[in-house]
Amino acid sequence: MKAHRIFGIILRYLYLFRHSFDRLSDAFYWPTIDLLLWGITSVYIRSKFAGGPSITVMIISGILFWIIVWRGQYEISVNLLEDLWNKNLINIFAAPVSFYEWISSFLILGIIKAALSFTYGAIIAFILYKVQIFAYGFSLLPIMLLLIMTGWWSGFIGAGIILRYGTKIQTVAWSLVTILSPFSAIYYPLSILPLWAQKVALFVPTSYTFEAARKVLNQGYFDVQMFLIAFFLNIFYIVLSIIFLRRSFDKALQRGLVKVGGY
Repeated sequence: MKAHRIFGIILRYLYLFRHSFDRLSDAFYWPTIDLLLWGITSVYIRSKFAGGPSITVMIISGILFWIIVWRGQYEISVNLLEDLWNKNLINIFAAPVSFYEWISSFLILGIIKAALSFTYGAIIAFILYKVQIFAYGFSLLPIMLLLIMTGWWSGFIGAGIILRYGTKIQTVAWSLVTILSPFSAIYYPLSILPLWAQKVALFVPTSYTFEAARKVLNQGYFDVQMFLIAFFLNIFYIVLSIIFLRRSFDKALQRGLVKVGGY
């Protein structure tokens, strides 16, 4: 792989981000609306129940952390869709760009956009609710790593499905990762889920990630065991998802890359 080719692809999508209202709204508008709605709801709950100050922190932190998963997935699946809509995918691979350079650019883009949206959301959370997420320091960095990894493999799966079946099922670009959210214990402890859902959550890395995040926020304690379980689950799913995406890409190549049904 060549760094300058990866940088070129990243630069292309950054220019697109700068001039696309849809992408700007996804990065800034929707996080603002979520923080307003759920933040006000948490303030109301806190006012009605004694001992509820942590509710606001729990909900706001859940919103902010889920942004990282969302951005990691979004930058892979939606950027692929953008190239399919514009019939530009074949132009990218007419240049000396390899499959793994293309994928690497999406991974880096996910980190850049996740950091941007998370920082923006953290500033809004502090202004509106005095929640200082950065006060927890470097102990949150491993949590963020786990979350972006989950975004990556869910994005790979979504991109692979779209390459196989075309844009007629493009909704997976936005909806696939949300399947994980009920089992991720974003706003609530895992223990309140039904037993069957808790068993499903054992195989969902974000369930361990958000449980570990709550321990950091509430107890100042970083759970290494939960980190390791989530990390290796993410690695396992990333490997499987890349294999799936590669095979889907090869099938798209056999069909002419942009001539698959529904493109």
